[in-house]
Amino acid sequence: MSNYLETTHKVYKEAALTPDVGLCCTTNPIWELPGLKIPKIMQEMNYGCGSTVHARDLTNNPKMLYVGVGGGMELLQFAYFNRQKGGVIGIDVVDEMLEASRKNFIEAEAQNPWFKSDFVALKKGDAMNLPVEDNSIDVAAQNCLFNIFKANDLKKAIAEMYRVLKPHGRLVMSDPTCEQPMNDELRNDERLRALCLSGSLPIADYVKALTDAGFGTIEIRARKPYRILDPKHYPTDELIYIESIEVAAIKDPMPSDGPCVFTGKAAIYFGEDDYFDDKAGHVLLKNQPLAICDKTAGALASLERNDIYISESTYHYDGGGCC
Repeated sequence: MSNYLETTHKVYKEAALTPDVGLCCTTNPIWELPGLKIPKIMQEMNYGCGSTVHARDLTNNPKMLYVGVGGGMELLQFAYFNRQKGGVIGIDVVDEMLEASRKNFIEAEAQNPWFKSDFVALKKGDAMNLPVEDNSIDVAAQNCLFNIFKANDLKKAIAEMYRVLKPHGRLVMSDPTCEQPMNDELRNDERLRALCLSGSLPIADYVKALTDAGFGTIEIRARKPYRILDPKHYPTDELIYIESIEVAAIKDPMPSDGPCVFTGKAAIYFGEDDYFDDKAGHVLLKNQPLAICDKTAGALASLERNDIYISESTYHYDGGGCC
């Protein structure tokens, strides 16, 4: 294990033994679905930076994998949608975090009559060498983990997720991102990296790491403020703004003209006819927005029509789009 991963292991061992409410600042509310109660200890150990739980990903009792279990909160939320023995696999390299989740599941059972601890199979494992069979998972997830990895390790971790997913399976993630450059002192600070502060990539680089692994469809579902690194408290000469994004990478075949990346763009036709057909698979009804991928946005823009409006990226995509 490299030095920065050893530091990360130590940070999360400490966070398992003594919950650290401020370790990661989640920017999402705690979803309490009908009949679902989240124990307080799970909320205190929610070491994510967003949410990976989206109901539209979780229909038809999917087989689920969650890497980096934290206090087990999102494992419980995933189990809500499956409710089968071993329906969710939780993997962590930190023994103390696995044990904390086991204890928290006992509390979850007391508050949720429908829940049984054996709905979640907890396993010790490494994100870069998952103890999971090929093509066996419908939905895989990680929350505020991949941003910690350096480039080669990130490549291995994404490849492992791709390997275990079934065709058209989904990798659902939340991670910090940063569009500003960071100096070497920040980048090489192992503790700041472990705390999900100095490993953040620009969104374009994050997406490229996913498409390079073979994911043919990328959905950016949310983009939110996360943290500030300021000169008074961190080794930087300028204020650095960090965001968090929520992303789904879908194991669709790679299109011949490149991946479909949805960043929340839409096209609206406002011409004289009832609709516009570009003869390339995209039909725009009059004055009705159609969510489109960035590739399609570029193709429509190249037509240079004065009756089609293409919005900027909202970084909020919720399905129903056309590529």
